[in-house]
Amino acid sequence: MSNDETEQARQDSIVIIGGGHAAAQLCAGLVAAGQGARLHLVCEEAELPYQRPPLSKAYLKNPLEVLQLHRAEAWYVDAGITLHRADPAVGIDRVRRTVRLRSGTELAYAKLVLATGTRARGLPHLPHAQGNGQDSGLSNVAVLRSAADALRLRTLLDAAQHLTLLGGGFIGLEIAATARAAGKAVTVLEAAPRLLMRSVSPELAEHVLQTHLASGIDLRLGVAAGGFEINGNRLAALAVDGKREPVELMVLGIGVVPEHTLASEAGLACDNGIQVDALLRTSDQNILAIGDCASFDEHTSGRHLRLESVQNANDQARTAVATLLGREEPYRALPWFWSEQGALRLQMAGLMPQDGTRHRRAGASSASFSILHYAQDRLVCVESVNAPLDHMAARKLLESGKSPSPELACDANTALKTHL
Repeated sequence: MSNDETEQARQDSIVIIGGGHAAAQLCAGLVAAGQGARLHLVCEEAELPYQRPPLSKAYLKNPLEVLQLHRAEAWYVDAGITLHRADPAVGIDRVRRTVRLRSGTELAYAKLVLATGTRARGLPHLPHAQGNGQDSGLSNVAVLRSAADALRLRTLLDAAQHLTLLGGGFIGLEIAATARAAGKAVTVLEAAPRLLMRSVSPELAEHVLQTHLASGIDLRLGVAAGGFEINGNRLAALAVDGKREPVELMVLGIGVVPEHTLASEAGLACDNGIQVDALLRTSDQNILAIGDCASFDEHTSGRHLRLESVQNANDQARTAVATLLGREEPYRALPWFWSEQGALRLQMAGLMPQDGTRHRRAGASSASFSILHYAQDRLVCVESVNAPLDHMAARKLLESGKSPSPELACDANTALKTHL
């Protein structure tokens, strides 16, 4: 690229690094604003951006299930977007405002958006299991972050009779429920004294635990797992509370870490992710970060946090569109999440307060209820189990700032939406 061509590209181009929900939504928003021809989408994977939630459910259990693309390739072509697939970014030059790809291609940018997501957490004392399960070196150890991971795990799970899950987070429990429904014996080993300690209330965690135990999952809390025994390229066994247990197939579900390698190496401020302001700008005003990789000051609680959800990815992408188009529309979306684990549909609206009171709202059956969280007498969060109408009403209540008293809100004879 000549100096003139580089300068022209720098004045016009928006380079987006990432192939997840945030990147897909950002492309859609910018195309709707007539900016498609300015866009370069840089994807580490060969696939076009696709829906991630089905990977632990429908895609994992059904050998005929295919990836659900956000948009077909023709859409990107018609929009004028330049695709760089299976060619990840390996460096950012903030002075020259260029991105270098693994192929050696150099992209100049006017604005750069990092939507790099997260990577699976590895075990430091299990050297062969670092990073991506595809290259772990252990043929029966897997993670689940990408389509390639899901395809590999689907093949391994089909041939296995027993699955050991290390970690009892959302993804791990979704995989456990899917495997159990497929008739597999499942053991979940969680080091914490209860499930989902940082994510849900004790009451909800207990319900999730009892539901999975009732389904036949061997779910153990507060256990110490280690003493990994490797035989050739397989994990043969591990020690659970000092007792040797054989392993046929193991999935690492011990959490994720934000992928901010590019940002850190480029000198951007990072703290549990890439730090951004309310307009999603990083410490370099020409670079934005969105989605799972971005950390920010949440406007209602004041907490500095990072959210891992489709909702956050989509809503931050919409804010980024406004910022890139020169409009100041701060990110103020209500956080909400969901997880499907067999017969359990968990939905959360708002953020649990660090100090508050909890009130139970009964549902149509013992398997359906909501937990309402109040802080200083205001409704700030609602967790719902198999109660989608409660969840939808809770989102509207929280977005509008309305706060019925616990007595009124927990009256099961009155729909929650009546308080809107």
